[in-house]
Amino acid sequence: MIKAVFWDFGGVITTSPFDSFNIYEEKRNLPKDLIRTINSTNPDNNAWAKLERNEIDQEEFDSLFEVESRQFGHSVPGKQVLTLLKGQIRPDMVKAIREIKDKLIQGCLTNNIQSTEDQELEKNNTATAISGTNQEIMGLFDFVFESSKENVRKPDPKFYQLACERGKVNPNEVIFLDDLGVNLKPAKALGMKTIKVVKAEDALRDLQDLLDFPITKGSLLRQSFALVLSNLKYPVPPFIIIAVIASPASSAVQGATTDMLGKALKIAKSSVV
Repeated sequence: MIKAVFWDFGGVITTSPFDSFNIYEEKRNLPKDLIRTINSTNPDNNAWAKLERNEIDQEEFDSLFEVESRQFGHSVPGKQVLTLLKGQIRPDMVKAIREIKDKLIQGCLTNNIQSTEDQELEKNNTATAISGTNQEIMGLFDFVFESSKENVRKPDPKFYQLACERGKVNPNEVIFLDDLGVNLKPAKALGMKTIKVVKAEDALRDLQDLLDFPITKGSLLRQSFALVLSNLKYPVPPFIIIAVIASPASSAVQGATTDMLGKALKIAKSSVV
């Protein structure tokens, strides 16, 4: 039985910073995905990992990351990378969090950076952004589990175990959404149901499939249609099924009413030879 949904922040509730990394690299004639390559090299003990565990401050990160970048033949100051972390809020994700609120336990599990007195970084860095604009979103969660405060980060299994303890749930009672496969593997190994987030609409559809209540108007329509289909004694043309069930929660689908559903079923009946 599902009792909780755990959400990553950057790349899930916000768009991924990877696009910003690539734009930065292109403008400076750096190899594509250089920053991601640096971050994935020695991932447990590199500058990025140490910063997210709050073992070093942003000044130390600035110099350590630049040293690491030179190993790849380029010089990239760490502070410049931190300014690229800001993503755009995904409204559909926030709507889903609001719909789930008070129905299930929700936690935000984030690898983040300890905020500093440097206001410019704090304004531009979503990793420190459990403040300002995002504070309202964070208020929707029952708890927020931050690597910089817990001194442990994803994908360390201990991170997920401690988060479950904080949420007072067992791993097999949790759905976890993250944009990185490396972070999902240990969660799945512990027993969590996992969803890799690339496109918000696809992730929400996968999430809906695991829940027994609707999180969007479109999902309510699809659930209703599926329920009616399960009780029909005659076949329905594939185009009707595809148009309703496989459709994303678009404005057309969201605007559909029960009356429209009835009309669709009448079409289905008349189409049967």
